[in-house]
Amino acid sequence: MPSSNHQAQLRKNVAPYEKSSTKSSIRQILNTLPPFVLLWLAAYFSMSVSYWLTLVFAILASGFVIRTFIIFHDCCHQSFFKNRLANEIVGTITGVITLFPYHQWKNAHSIHHATSSNLDKRGIGDIWMLTVDEYLALPVWRRIAYRLYRNPVTMLVLGPIYTFLIAQRFNVKGARKAERINTWITNVSIVVLYSVVCWAIGWQTFLLIQGPIFWVSGALGIWLFYVQHQFEDSYFEKEGDWSYVKAAVDGSSYYKLPKVLQWITGNIGFHHVHHLNPRVPNYNLEQAHNAVPPLQHATTITIATSLKALNYRLWDEESKSFVGFKEIRHLLLKAKPLTTGAKKSA
Repeated sequence: MPSSNHQAQLRKNVAPYEKSSTKSSIRQILNTLPPFVLLWLAAYFSMSVSYWLTLVFAILASGFVIRTFIIFHDCCHQSFFKNRLANEIVGTITGVITLFPYHQWKNAHSIHHATSSNLDKRGIGDIWMLTVDEYLALPVWRRIAYRLYRNPVTMLVLGPIYTFLIAQRFNVKGARKAERINTWITNVSIVVLYSVVCWAIGWQTFLLIQGPIFWVSGALGIWLFYVQHQFEDSYFEKEGDWSYVKAAVDGSSYYKLPKVLQWITGNIGFHHVHHLNPRVPNYNLEQAHNAVPPLQHATTITIATSLKALNYRLWDEESKSFVGFKEIRHLLLKAKPLTTGAKKSA
């Protein structure tokens, strides 16, 4: 593990790239939101030609939803604009488009950054992940629930419905007034926007267009979040051995994507840089990666190699690696599940 001085120096080397540029931020808004609207309209007008053509436009539009989410994401980190109010306004607007309440997600995501890869602080803003020992201690019904949760079909097909349409609509217990108000403003804005569009073009047409956009962008968004923390040679430690810098550089991947996909995903593939310093705006992440040599040693995954993550189910604390259910089958035969469910650590 790098020394404390080395860790401090690494964060210091990235600091110059955390300065946002109003010009760059406005440019990103202009090359993201108008294209999304135009593609949505193209999907609508193509309905009279061929629904297959509509699907093409819808899939393209879903890419711009992901790019819109990156703007929202940066606003939540106060890295998109220097001005806090500007981040809040743009974050709330883009939150309506992406179905995420600004304050609610900002608070949960801040916890995710503060606890990422910490085995003792799972549960908020991350994906449910158990260690081998935790899984073996579960009663059978909880094992089944966990298997269903980690199944790719559940995660990528049903996941968007639960995550975007249900979970984000409600405030967590004890949420502050500002967060509660922002969530309801977002919810009402979504209902009004969708109602107006349905009134204008019909609810069937709306669903035929927005449905594919929602599912494709949602599934890809979940996939991006999943593979950027659950990959071969990842990093997870308990509180006593956990390091913020180590979690950022070793516990977050560099998802090397083709340039077009890198642009669409707002450079979020440089996830190790983002976790090291969340104040670096997305349009500076690649520069920081290229300028700081130690960051170039982060685990690099590609589209092909990232598919291995579909088999990663549990974290093995002994081997410090992910394993699948098949690899612990022999342990299951010996395990005696508890009669009460182990606490869900997510």
